[in-house]
Amino acid sequence: MTANTNINPPVGGPARQRRMHPMRRISLAAGILYVLTFVSIPTLALYKAVKDDAGAFVMGAGSAAGVQWGALSEVIVGLAGISTAVVLYPVAKRVSQTAALGFVAARLVETCLIFVGVVSLLTILTLRNDVAGTAGTDSASLVTISHSLMATYNWTFLLSQSLMPVACDLLLGYVLYRSALVPRILPIIAFIGAPLLLASDVAIYFGAYGAVSPIAVLAALPVAVFELSLGIYLIVKGFKPTPLSTGHASIGNDFSAGPTHL
Repeated sequence: MTANTNINPPVGGPARQRRMHPMRRISLAAGILYVLTFVSIPTLALYKAVKDDAGAFVMGAGSAAGVQWGALSEVIVGLAGISTAVVLYPVAKRVSQTAALGFVAARLVETCLIFVGVVSLLTILTLRNDVAGTAGTDSASLVTISHSLMATYNWTFLLSQSLMPVACDLLLGYVLYRSALVPRILPIIAFIGAPLLLASDVAIYFGAYGAVSPIAVLAALPVAVFELSLGIYLIVKGFKPTPLSTGHASIGNDFSAGPTHL
C-alpha cells in the first residue's frame, strides 16, 4: 500500500478561515441599518402637499405618489430601527443586560408608533382615491377626517422619531461609552444630543414652536450626527479592538468587573 499523499485541505477549511469575524459581521450589519434609518429624510418634501393642507389633498390636490413613497421610506426606517437593536443586542448585553433590553424595547415602541403614523397617511390616501368624488360623499366630513388623521401622524411622529431616539441614544451611548467599542466622542455626542432633543420635544409638546422650525431642527442635529456617524464608522472601521470585540470577554463577566446589569 502507498501512503495517502492527498494534501487538499478538508472541504470548508480555508473558507472557514476566510469567514468574517462574528463581531465584524455585527458591526457591519448595524452600520448599514443605521444608515438606512436616514432614508426617510425626503419625506419633508414628499409629504408637503398633505401636510400643508390635508383637506385639499384628500380632495385631489398635490401628488399622491409622494405620500406613497414617503410612507414606504418610513416603513423601511421602522424596520431598520428595530433591527439595529436586535443586531446589537448580543454585544450590548455583555455590557449591560438592562441597557440592552431597554434599547430593544425603545426601538420596538418607536417602530410601532412609526407604523401608526404611516397608517394614518395611507388612510388619507385611501379616502382620496376611493371615497372623494363618489356620489353621496360629504366633502366637509372628509376634510375633517383628513385633518384628524394628519394630526395623528404629527403627534405619533413627535413620540416616535423625535422622542424615542432620546431613550435609544442614551442607552446605546452608555453601552458604547462603557465598552469603548467606538471612539468615545460618539457616545459623548449622544449624551449631549439626547437631553437637548428631549428639551425640544417638551417645548414642541407645549406649543413653544413647531416640529419643523429651525430651533427644532437644530436641537435634533446632534442626535442625527451621532447616529449617522456611528453607522458610517461601523461600516468602515467596525468595533475597536477590545476584550469584548476580540472575543476574550465572555457573556456574563462584564469585562471581569462585575455583573452584566446596571
